[in-house]
Amino acid sequence: MSSLPDNFLFQPSLEQLLAEIVAINHAWKEARFMFGNSAGLTVSLRNLKTRSQVRLLRNYAPEKVYLKIDEEALEPSLEVDNDAETGEPLYGLILRKPVNGVTDAAHLPMRVAQEFLSESEIQRFTQN
Repeated sequence: MSSLPDNFLFQPSLEQLLAEIVAINHAWKEARFMFGNSAGLTVSLRNLKTRSQVRLLRNYAPEKVYLKIDEEALEPSLEVDNDAETGEPLYGLILRKPVNGVTDAAHLPMRVAQEFLSESEIQRFTQN
């Protein structure tokens, strides 16, 4: 018998999604460092992080989390490992209240947000 709630997989809590995103983000960064941006593991982890972030936004934005353009951070180019000079603009996924010491759910490149979210979702989820 499992002690997990019935909706664990279909409606994960904010805490569950945040823990997942934080863990995946750390693993993705390690994979980039060890194997490079184009390695299969790195790409899979990046895609999993994106899907989890989109799920977080669709389930909890804008009431508990919102998108905010991060003026100071740039995602390194996918073609050039660890080269922030050729980076792209990012959204931060910012929590309205910290959850277990976590204040954000990592960065999401604006290009990726536009690929996975509708324009109306981006407008609804974004706070300037």
